[in-house]
Amino acid sequence: MTSVEPVGQAAPPQDGRRTAAAARRRRREAEILAATRTLFDARGVRDAQIEDIARAVGINRAIIYRHFTGKEELFALTLVGYLDELDQRLAAADRPDGDPVERLRGITEAFIDYGLAYPAFVDCALTLMRRPGPELLEEISEGAMFRLGRAISTCLARVAAAIEAGVETGSFHTDDVHLLANTLYAAGLGGMQLARVGMLVKEAAPGIPTVATLSREQVKEHLVASSIAMAVGAPRG
Repeated sequence: MTSVEPVGQAAPPQDGRRTAAAARRRRREAEILAATRTLFDARGVRDAQIEDIARAVGINRAIIYRHFTGKEELFALTLVGYLDELDQRLAAADRPDGDPVERLRGITEAFIDYGLAYPAFVDCALTLMRRPGPELLEEISEGAMFRLGRAISTCLARVAAAIEAGVETGSFHTDDVHLLANTLYAAGLGGMQLARVGMLVKEAAPGIPTVATLSREQVKEHLVASSIAMAVGAPRG
């Protein structure tokens, strides 16, 4: 009499193969992201090409598109790495039990210091922010968008918590803590780009433009002061 093998007996080896394949895929994705980050830091976002990234990993560029939907998704997930590092900096600077003004000052300084140290972070973030949301949703997978959103919201939550604490003590005044946190993030990125340009434009006389040098420290001081001023706002009376 012929014996019948249990139906599920062959499943474990098959599951093992799937697990191994998934692990290999994650390793390759990590290699690609690491190479992208290295090129961003060395050359900047604009000069980093898919061919260069593939060459650094030792693969054909077509393989990159097997792991990522396109350049925008690759940028988005590289930005996640920067944001994870930024969150560590913000956490180290945060003083939840301190004065709300000084707490926001410390968080803002940590944000600016990180952006000035890693200009490719600013480039990467601004590149994605220039795209309308619906376009990004069409070009970046749902999983990648979730990871990006989680990384951004984690950083913004620290800013929002500092603002909320200030609202509770009467130091800050805003109707929308989260809108203000997002505004400070966007304004900070723009200010850091200005610091990289290193000059400001003004009128020497009516209709006559001139430029003046601008130091990173000037921009940092202005951004910190502006962040606090925006949070302080105008008391309702």
